[in-house]
Amino acid sequence: MRIRAAIDARNESGSDLVIIARTDSRQAVSLEEALWRSRAFGDAGADVLFVDALASREEMKAFCEISPLIPKLANMLEGGGKTPVLSPAELQEIGYKLVGYPLSLIGVSIRAMEDALVALKGGRIPPPGSLPTFEEIKETVGFNEYYKEEERYKITSVLPSDGECSPAFTITSKIQEEASQRAERVSEPVVEVLSPLHDGYKSNDSNERSSGIWSRTLRLKVTGNNGVEKLDIRIPVSRYFL
Repeated sequence: MRIRAAIDARNESGSDLVIIARTDSRQAVSLEEALWRSRAFGDAGADVLFVDALASREEMKAFCEISPLIPKLANMLEGGGKTPVLSPAELQEIGYKLVGYPLSLIGVSIRAMEDALVALKGGRIPPPGSLPTFEEIKETVGFNEYYKEEERYKITSVLPSDGECSPAFTITSKIQEEASQRAERVSEPVVEVLSPLHDGYKSNDSNERSSGIWSRTLRLKVTGNNGVEKLDIRIPVSRYFL
């Protein structure tokens, strides 16, 4: 079912995906089960068949004999797998069309990094012959392609000779202006004069003067644009009415 679903998805999307059908049933169940599943995968339309952990040349040959028109993939797990590690010529003779070596590149990379670390710890730089040049590294990693993309979107701030602002100059000027305005806003403190606080009372008669003590407190608060409080004071003022 999953193989058919993958094929339908590929057809509907118009992609060129290669569908590799894998089974681990050789170790989990039996060789017969693995061969039966592989044949079913082929009948469902898989592009490539793969059985993991085949234990001998004979099992590998038996696998290659089913669905002969569908390519078979061999997994040569270097130094630790159950499947015998054979040369490409031997695999082709058995009937394989594809082969994977999952640990070769990462294995030699780990060993090279360990050797380099030992050399650096001992105060030595790896010899030039063991290192690519900086230009080769940039080319391999893809820096040169990044530089090309950078040139595509580069903004110039050069003013044209005719005195008219080009779109690029206008954009750059706008960015610089906004940055300058932000810098000015950062330097300006925020000053708050809070509403006075009233104590005392008035009678219900609006024409009657206030009696008792009427006090007012003026609060002045200064806060920097970064949110840090700079100043917070209260100035009391009192009046007495007869």
